Amino acid sequence: MADTTGNTTTGESSSRPRKSSWKYIGPGIVVAATGVGAGDLVATLIAGSNFGYTLLWAAVIGCLVKISLAEAAGRWHLSTGRTLFDGWASLGRWTSWFFVVYVVIWGFVYGAAAMSSSGLPLQALFPDVMGLKWWAILTGLVGLVFVWFNKYAVFEKVMTVLVGIMFVVTVYLAIRVTPNLADAFAGLLPVLPDEKDSILNTLGLIGGVGGTITLAAYGYWVNAKGWTNTGWMKVMRLDNRVAYITTGIFVVAMLFVGAELLHSANIAIASGDKGLIQLGDILEDEYGTATAKFFLIGFFATSFTSLIGVWHGVSLMFADFVERYRKDRARTAANAASGEEVASGTHEKSWPFRAYLLWLTFPPIILLFQGQPFRLIILYGVLGAAFLPFLALTLVWLLNSSRTPPEWRNGHLSNAMLTIAGLLFIVLCVKQIWDQPWSEFF
Repeated sequence: MADTTGNTTTGESSSRPRKSSWKYIGPGIVVAATGVGAGDLVATLIAGSNFGYTLLWAAVIGCLVKISLAEAAGRWHLSTGRTLFDGWASLGRWTSWFFVVYVVIWGFVYGAAAMSSSGLPLQALFPDVMGLKWWAILTGLVGLVFVWFNKYAVFEKVMTVLVGIMFVVTVYLAIRVTPNLADAFAGLLPVLPDEKDSILNTLGLIGGVGGTITLAAYGYWVNAKGWTNTGWMKVMRLDNRVAYITTGIFVVAMLFVGAELLHSANIAIASGDKGLIQLGDILEDEYGTATAKFFLIGFFATSFTSLIGVWHGVSLMFADFVERYRKDRARTAANAASGEEVASGTHEKSWPFRAYLLWLTFPPIILLFQGQPFRLIILYGVLGAAFLPFLALTLVWLLNSSRTPPEWRNGHLSNAMLTIAGLLFIVLCVKQIWDQPWSEFF
């Protein structure tokens, strides 16, 4: 399989095990940064403001669930030498139809949401320069240019710097509000709040920690790093654990802020990105302008890492989909019989990669000026809710079948975690579909 980094030492064909080492860490940082967006921080803040430390245990479980999903995606790529979309395609055409509908509608709406989320803190930091829509467009264009002209190695380095900013800001805020550590440790015990819909709210917090489609992109980033065989399995697993420990620190820190700053003062904030702008105002009142601006810088780092992470990772997935489709059409019966596979992670900078980059950037600008079409938003919500159960259950299918070498198939723990994840996300998917205003759709 080809080395996509141009580094013969990391992309060599030998599957001799590498010693797991911190010096290799990279894709995990990328998936952590991309998966934790402004929406995740707001959801955790609101959980802290509503329930104090009671649901800290749910945030921790959410990280463990996502570790199992990302590990499974990475293990598929390394053990089979095939991409995740290649695995999905082997399960039937229905997977391709689901993916293409999802990635087109999701990308259109997400592009506008990501640009708006990245523009909000800039508009708050520099209110007299230009309006929110123009800040949003600027961040989208910067993300497009950055991903278009830089390969994975540079992309990873920039993401690492931005994660460092996120880490410093969130940990600083958690320390600044002086958390009650005794209550925090008590929050690790699995107790449900004594309120209506507490079970669904808890499941929502577990499911909302750290990414959706970016979990599937993890395997593509692993390949882009140059990890292309089972020799990198230990390294990948260490990298993945680092990713979700980092995610856990972000989430726990923001829950501390919600519990101490908002819950204790009985302050409510809005859901969505504007809730973080409200938090900035509260921080300014409590701790001064410098702390508020420091927080807004962290808010921008959080949003912009999600933007460029999706611009890069989901574009890799879309490129793999297109190349697989083209290869299937061109493949002869002799090629099919030979078992020829698609090389993983070789599509960076291909025309489908760049075409999806353009799709994420320019059509969504229309939504920034005209508002988001109601029916499109409903479809976006439903498809988004359906993706994680699709990912979890197809990974169970793939990693328990003959498509995976026997020594790398799921063990009991992995099967249990992926099955729990699948059931959890099915419940959340049903709730999301149920909550949609379908009467207004037709």
